[in-house]
Amino acid sequence: MNDPRFDALLAAAPGLRLKTEPSDLEHYGRDWTRRWIPAPLSIALPGSIGEVQALVRWANDEGIAIVPSGGRTGLSGGAVAANGELVVSLERMNRVLDFDPVDRSLTVQAGIALQTVQDAAREHGLQYPVDFAARGSCTIGGNIATNAGGIRVIRHGNTRAWIAGLTVVTGAGDLLELNRGLLKNSSGYDLRHLMIGSEGTLGIVVEAILRLADPAPPTNVMLLALPSFEVLMQVFAAFRERLQLQAFEFFTDRALRHVLAHGAQAPFAEIHPYYVVAEFAAGDPGGDAAALEAFEHCLGAGLVSDGVISQSDAQAAQLWRLREGITESLAPHTPYKNDVSVRVSAMPAFLAEAQALLAREYPQFEVVWFGHVGDGNLHINVLKPEGYDAAGFVDQCESVTRLLSDTLARHGGSISAEHGIGLVKKACLEGTRSAAEIAIMRGIARVLDPHGIMNPGKLLDR
Repeated sequence: MNDPRFDALLAAAPGLRLKTEPSDLEHYGRDWTRRWIPAPLSIALPGSIGEVQALVRWANDEGIAIVPSGGRTGLSGGAVAANGELVVSLERMNRVLDFDPVDRSLTVQAGIALQTVQDAAREHGLQYPVDFAARGSCTIGGNIATNAGGIRVIRHGNTRAWIAGLTVVTGAGDLLELNRGLLKNSSGYDLRHLMIGSEGTLGIVVEAILRLADPAPPTNVMLLALPSFEVLMQVFAAFRERLQLQAFEFFTDRALRHVLAHGAQAPFAEIHPYYVVAEFAAGDPGGDAAALEAFEHCLGAGLVSDGVISQSDAQAAQLWRLREGITESLAPHTPYKNDVSVRVSAMPAFLAEAQALLAREYPQFEVVWFGHVGDGNLHINVLKPEGYDAAGFVDQCESVTRLLSDTLARHGGSISAEHGIGLVKKACLEGTRSAAEIAIMRGIARVLDPHGIMNPGKLLDR
C-alpha cells in the first residue's frame, strides 16, 4: 500500500478494496496448478462496474498487467499472477440482480458461485444445468472465461449454451452490453461468444444473463464395473441407445483407490480395472427396467462385470462421490494434468493410441484416467512420486504432452477441453488451432486490449 501509484487508483475508485498482505498475495495469486510462485503486485476487490472500469483504465495508464480472478479452481495456470500483476477478484460482486419469469433468466454478478446460481434457480422452480464438482467455489465469471463444461455436457452442453447476455469491461476500459438476453439477434458479430472462453485476455466479465431450464427430471445413478478399456465405448453406445443419459463418466481402478483412501466407500467386494457412473432420467419409458435391460445386455456380451443402481438420493450421492472426489484425492500427489477432447466418434481410435503412448512414455509414473466419455473429454493425471524433483517431473510430462498433442491433431481433437489454455497448454495451441486462427485471435486481442494488459502470457503471446 506504500506504492504511490495506488493513490491515483483510490482517488478514481474510493470504494475499491486493496490487499497486499503476503498471505493474500499467495492466496489470490495462484490456481490449482500450484506450479508457479505467486507474486502479484496487489489484490483489487471492486464492488461495482464503475470500480472495475476505473482500475482497468488506471492499469492502462500505469502499464500494469491485470489477472482476472474467479474461484481459482482452474488447472491451466490461467489465474496465476507470478510477475507483479494486479489480481482483480470479483468476490464482492456476487449477487443475483434479477430473475425474469417470462424469459426464464437470471441476471447475476460475475463473482457469484455456481452453486449459489443453482440454488437461486431452484428457488424459482427451474434449474441452471451446468454442473461440476467445484460448484461451491468456482464462479460464473470463471466458468464463462473458460467455457466450462462439467459432468452433464452430454445432456446440456457447455457454459456457452446458457449465456443469454454479458456485460464486459474490455481491456481498454470500455463497457460492452452484449446480446442483452435476446433469443434472436442477427445484427452482426455476436461478441458475447467471443468473450466466452477468452480466459480473461480480452476483458473482465462483470455481469451475465443466464438462461434457465425446466427442473431436472428425477434421475437414477448406476455404477458399472468394466473388464477392459476397450469395451468403454460399446457400453456407452448400449446405454445411450436405451436411456436418456444425463451423464456418463468413467474412471480407473487407480482413481478409485485414491478416492477410497480419501474416505469414500468401496462399491463392490472386488476391485475392477474400469468403472462408469451413468446418470439417466428415471422418467423414461420403462425407467429402471430400461437401465436393467441395458446392463443385462452388456453383461451377456461380456462388456461389464458388475453393477449397482442407486436406491435413494443418499446412495446416488455415494456413487457420484467416487467420480467427483477424484480431483481432490489426487491433489496431495501434485498431479500433472491433461484435459483433452475429441469427437465422440473418434474416441475409440484415440483412446487406443493415447493409452499406448502413455504406457510407453510413463513407465515410472502412476497415470490416473477419468473423464466425460459422453462428450469426448478425458482427464489424464500423472502423479509425481514423493521426493521426485518437481522441475524435472514437469519437464518430462511436458515432453509427453507434446506427443499427446500430435496424437490429438491426428484425430482432430483439442489439447484443452474445459480448463482453457492458460500457461500450461500454450506451447500446444498450434496443435489445436491453425496459424491463420491464431493470427486472427491476436488481432482481436489488439483491438479489445490495445496495451496488452489483460492476462498477458496466457493463451497466446501477443
